[in-house]
Amino acid sequence: MLQVVRVPVLADNYVWLLHDELSSETVVVDPAVAEPVLDAAAAHGWTISQIWNTHWHGDHVGGNAAIKAVTGCRITGPRAEAAKIGTLDVQVGEGDQVCIGDHVATVMEVPAHTAGHIAYHLPGDGLIFVGDTLFAMGCGRLFEGTADQMFSNMARFAALSDDTIVYCAHEYTQGNGRFALTIEPENEALVARMTQVNAARARGEATVPTTIGQERATNVFMRAGDVGELARRRAAKDTA
Repeated sequence: MLQVVRVPVLADNYVWLLHDELSSETVVVDPAVAEPVLDAAAAHGWTISQIWNTHWHGDHVGGNAAIKAVTGCRITGPRAEAAKIGTLDVQVGEGDQVCIGDHVATVMEVPAHTAGHIAYHLPGDGLIFVGDTLFAMGCGRLFEGTADQMFSNMARFAALSDDTIVYCAHEYTQGNGRFALTIEPENEALVARMTQVNAARARGEATVPTTIGQERATNVFMRAGDVGELARRRAAKDTA
């Protein structure tokens, strides 16, 4: 089994460390900054061997160069955004695979938040790293893509097994849930989840990872019936 460790950085970012004990490999997903990530790895006695980037934004790649300078790690990221991520060693796209030990991640192209955004799906481990595409009860802003693309992304995610664990990159859950309640105030699963989220945040606890099953039940973007509905909800959330 892979070990996954959450590293909170900046105001609300989460960087993820994956460690495979058998191979002693450690992967960092979307390092916004270097020092807290290196410290977290060292605290576990791990040496970072790879970085996986989901997209080019600075709060996902900002730590690449410094981590590589210390560890000599290999950096993998979206082929479509290679011109914007100058530190990439390996460029990947739809259907490509990357590995940590014997654990295989398949790349999914999920554009919308950025034009070349990707996710890393490890079906054998029941994990997916989605960057800023899917959030707990939310989805990413459409900075470089379209509602059609995001609707397609939501459908692809929804088709995964309900017990797939979803690792997103920000602590946006409480705000997303408040907005979701304005859309589906009678959704009992959503109401119950928000009670749990509010209690967790009051204790200073993280609310991610989430699961595909939770999102199918409570995420109003994944639950949108068509592209137009998703677009209207995304526009409303942008101004909420």
